[in-house]
Amino acid sequence: MRLEIDPNKLDLEERVVTINRVTKVAKGGRTFRFAALVVVGDKNGHVGLGTGKAQEVPEAIRKAVDNAKKNLIKVPLVGTTIPHEVTGRFGAGTILIKPAVEGTGVIAGGPVRAVLELAGIGDILSKSLGSNTPINVVRATIQGLSELRPAEEIAKLRGKTVDELLG
Repeated sequence: MRLEIDPNKLDLEERVVTINRVTKVAKGGRTFRFAALVVVGDKNGHVGLGTGKAQEVPEAIRKAVDNAKKNLIKVPLVGTTIPHEVTGRFGAGTILIKPAVEGTGVIAGGPVRAVLELAGIGDILSKSLGSNTPINVVRATIQGLSELRPAEEIAKLRGKTVDELLG
């Protein structure tokens, strides 16, 4: 039930999370390539992650940005935070994300901070449990954010009002 988000209609900002040099060893010697991990977002509830690999760093980043624009998700926001607590898992990476009161700020480690800030979340608590590999941490964060549901949606599914649900 994924809705396509048109990246051309959004004012996207990009942030390079990590650049990794990867080596292929063959009979003729070593071949170096660069793998880039990039997060894009409009700071208004849309965020995406992309990876790219090329022989030059700028080309790898360009590929990663193009890939990230194809993988945008919508994050439901409640003011400057998220509707409820969520745990994102990908591989060995697990991220605990909790809503916070206004004025708390973004309390998150490097790769997670990039995703949350570009999603437009201003007040949040997060804790990385397990893997600290940037790609697994970012994917776990995106997976967690994609599971968020606003109270109105849950109330509609259950056939109740929001007041009965939160009551």
